[in-house]
Parts: sequence; structure tokens; C-alpha cells
Amino acid sequence: MNDGYPTLSTGYVGSGVSVAQRNRVLRNTYWLLALSMVPTVLGAWIGVSTGLAAAMSPGISLVVFLAGAFGLMFAVEKTKNSPAGVPVLLGFTFFMGLMLSRLIGAVLGLGNGAGLIMMAFAGTGTIFLGMATLSTVIKRDLSAMGKWLFIGAVMLLVAGIANMFLQSSALMITLSVLAVGIFSAFILHDLKRVQDGLETNYITATLGVYLSLYNVFQSLLALFGIMGGSDD
Repeated sequence: MNDGYPTLSTGYVGSGVSVAQRNRVLRNTYWLLALSMVPTVLGAWIGVSTGLAAAMSPGISLVVFLAGAFGLMFAVEKTKNSPAGVPVLLGFTFFMGLMLSRLIGAVLGLGNGAGLIMMAFAGTGTIFLGMATLSTVIKRDLSAMGKWLFIGAVMLLVAGIANMFLQSSALMITLSVLAVGIFSAFILHDLKRVQDGLETNYITATLGVYLSLYNVFQSLLALFGIMGGSDD
């Protein structure tokens, strides 16, 4: 007899999403995340080769980045339930790679630049694997931490924009360290939402995890460039 309270059936998680559907969303998220690296690398390579991003002034680069990133993220959310969703997401990752080329080009100008990029890539991969593993181990609901992480991300964005004018290396290092921590937690949070069946759209899930990985990589690269860069 049902007294009006929701029941849990075998094979379903607390949100009412079947385990099979949850696993399918998670699998598609991982596949699309891997695929998104291709246009990101392509965009970064084109940006470094042409010097397109580096040719823009910091102010113009910021405006282009904010307008392009938020505009394309809006487009991804609008098309996430249509066949256009995946191509739009890949277009977004290409743009993000193009904008990342400014930092990559600056690091490549260092004597050990290629090594620093590989270190940042390895560090990002290690963090992702760690958070992905942790998301399968933790049993408690982590949804509540989402709003605090969002607030932290907004504060980082504001402080980062301010530092474009302050040009403080100490503040840059502090913000980069905080960004690695905040966006690592975001990876855990977003993957756990998929694990718990709270996020059922793999395009949205991929977008969230991709943005966190992008910020972790960018922050690690900035840290390595500032603290471990060599002109030799």
C-alpha cells in the first residue's frame, strides 16, 4: 500500500532516475568530454600559430572572451536537447582553446615552456581522475556545496578582472591556487550530480566539467609559468 509517500524501486536512485540511465549519462559525458579536447587543442594551436589572441590588447581580449564564452554557453543550454547541442558545444570548446592560446604562447616563450605545459596537463588529468574516483566513493549528497562554489567562482572572476589592471604577481598566484581548489571541487560536485541522477543531460554535464577542467589547467599553467618558468 502506498500512503502518498514516494517509493524507491530496485534499479533506481533517489531522484527517480534509473541506474541504467544514470550510467548512460555518465558514459556519454566522459565520451563527449574526451571529444571536446580535440577542438580545444585545435583552437589553441591555431591561436598560437596565428598570434590572433596575443594580438588583442588585454581589455579587448577580456571583452571578446566574456562575450564569446557567455554567448556560446547560452547557445549550448538552448540547444542541449536538440541534435545541434553537440556541435555547438564543440564550437564553444574551440573558442575556449583559441582564447587559451594567449597564455600558452606566453609560456611557450619560456625556455622550459613545453615542459610546463605538460606538467599542467598531467596535473589537470590527475585532479580529474582523483575527483572522478572520489565521486563514486562519497555517498552523501553534495548539492548544497554548489551555491558556495558558484559564489567563489564569481569572486575569482571579479578579482581576476581587477588584477588585469593591478598586475600583481602575488594576487595572481593566490587566485590561481584558489581556482585550482574551487574548480577541483566543482568537478567532484558536477560528477556526483550525474552519479546521483540529479543531472540527466550529458551535454550540460559535459559543459560544467569542461569549464572546471579548463580553469584548473589554466590556473596550473599560470602558476607553473610564474613560479617555475625559465628564460634559458
